[in-house]
Amino acid sequence: MSVSLKLTPQEEISADIPIDLEKTRQPQYGRYLDELDPGQVFEHPRGYTFDTANMLDFARTYLQANPLYLNTPYARAHGFTDLPASPQMVFNVTLSLGVQNDSEKAIANLGYYQVQFIRAVYPGDTLRAFTKVLERKDRGPDKPGITRIRTVSVNQNDEVVLQYERKIMVAWRGDRLPTTPAPDVAVAFPGEDSPQVQLPLAGGHIGTGLTGPNTYFEDFTPGDIIVHANGRTITEEHMALTYLVGNSHPLHFDRIFSSSLSGKMSGEPIVYGGLVFAWLDGLASRDVSEHAVWELGFTEGYHTQPAFAGDTVGALSRILAVEDVPGADGHGIVTMQLIGVKNISAAAALEKYGADLFIKEDSKRGLGVDKITDKIFEIERRLLIKRRPR
Repeated sequence: MSVSLKLTPQEEISADIPIDLEKTRQPQYGRYLDELDPGQVFEHPRGYTFDTANMLDFARTYLQANPLYLNTPYARAHGFTDLPASPQMVFNVTLSLGVQNDSEKAIANLGYYQVQFIRAVYPGDTLRAFTKVLERKDRGPDKPGITRIRTVSVNQNDEVVLQYERKIMVAWRGDRLPTTPAPDVAVAFPGEDSPQVQLPLAGGHIGTGLTGPNTYFEDFTPGDIIVHANGRTITEEHMALTYLVGNSHPLHFDRIFSSSLSGKMSGEPIVYGGLVFAWLDGLASRDVSEHAVWELGFTEGYHTQPAFAGDTVGALSRILAVEDVPGADGHGIVTMQLIGVKNISAAAALEKYGADLFIKEDSKRGLGVDKITDKIFEIERRLLIKRRPR
């Protein structure tokens, strides 16, 4: 069906229409604690189509050194049908798609859990996202509560690409304006309880100079601590970069909103944590992941301090475990801890804090250890990494 509309000269009519302030509406998005019911499922609006240009821009902006996300012939030589999107881009886009429904009213993102990357995302793929509310912890009507949610993204073929859980701190609505209600329709949740990762793994090698010599599986030993040399100063660019992945929380780009808050969150817009995570990942990439062929996932990740424009972030990695992969003789799995610091170099942070850098911040009170104000992030990750070619 097509419609043909004849356009006539448009006359200005606003002066002739009576102003009725009783008809004012103030749409609100996100959900307060009492609007997040366990079992509730949201299908998030819009979706996001990936293309080669925005995939390459993301990989370069966040300092990615793995040619898998930068070099199409390299990706194809390793069995991928095209250039895959970096896991950080898939993660950031999926999380951002959900913000309008699940966390635009959140006070804080408390952690990431069981992040699992299941399929590659290629140019032309379009992701949609769904969130299921798993539980809600009420700490009383005058205190924010904590909600645990599970988010899944699927491609245009309804195949699950990524799934993860996170906890968010959210206040009760009280006398605030009600939020825009979710559509009153049942939504099926596409999450997988026991996902099978789909990997091409051609095992090819292309050239000898595209990657460094010291980041193969054999180069990692449990206990290794790797201090990543460069830092990255964040500027007000972070606000535009937040828009580019579709995150709609005003805390990250609305100075009037951020200044109206109380406590340490008040003031300048806070850098969206997913971007901080992506920069830390990129700072580490040429030392730990340039021979990785898959990011298996993350778990127990926390933003322990906020970041602002002007802060300089740095990263360290600690190798936790290495393991063989049955049926994939040319690869192995390396589990590592990624630590982020701000306004101090990674080397200086290690010298100043030593082993305390690698202790989870939430555990320190029980251990009688002071928290580290220079530390901004901690997470564990598992990478599938090529063995050195024979």
